[in-house]
Amino acid sequence: MVLAVAGLAAVVFLPQDGRRPARLDVPVAVVAAPATTTAQTSTAGPADPPAVTLQLPASEPVRVQIPALGVTSRVMDLGLERDGSMEVPPGAYPVGWYDRSPTPGQLGPAVLAGHVDWGGETGAFYGLRELVEGDQVVVDRVDGTVATFRVDRVEEHAKDDFPTDEVYGDIDHAGLRLITCGGSFDEDSGDYRDNVIVFASLVATG
Repeated sequence: MVLAVAGLAAVVFLPQDGRRPARLDVPVAVVAAPATTTAQTSTAGPADPPAVTLQLPASEPVRVQIPALGVTSRVMDLGLERDGSMEVPPGAYPVGWYDRSPTPGQLGPAVLAGHVDWGGETGAFYGLRELVEGDQVVVDRVDGTVATFRVDRVEEHAKDDFPTDEVYGDIDHAGLRLITCGGSFDEDSGDYRDNVIVFASLVATG
């Protein structure tokens, strides 16, 4: 199964290399969810503290906010194309959730994809590569709960060297991956050559 994101910048007119800064000097205010945990006790001895994993039950995402970029977008479902690649959103907005990944807040890597730009319009994930460790990503879910994630790292990879296992593989916590296009623009293919990937971990629920 092909899981790399191959076309997150189709119908693009403005190369990303000349883009304006997207990061805000003062992040947009978001009401943070209160920290709660779902405890899962291990077989550790009496002297050891119980293992605690922060996670939520399954519930589809309906909105994502990235305060450092001033971004708010509704979230749609994304499946697979006939060739096995992941579908992409139909325009600059909304962001899409890959529906074969965990829902945000569940154990495992939830995957959200969005465009850098589309048809000359700035996309929801235009500023992803400007995120830094510690930034927040807040996801509202259909059950009324909120999952708040902390950015761990931001990476850029050539599309022909997409880190499939790191993005989609099993992990021992509730994680989030944000994916968009990056790198230089290929005039022949009409697409960017790289993918920007944000790796984040659940830090609060509410």
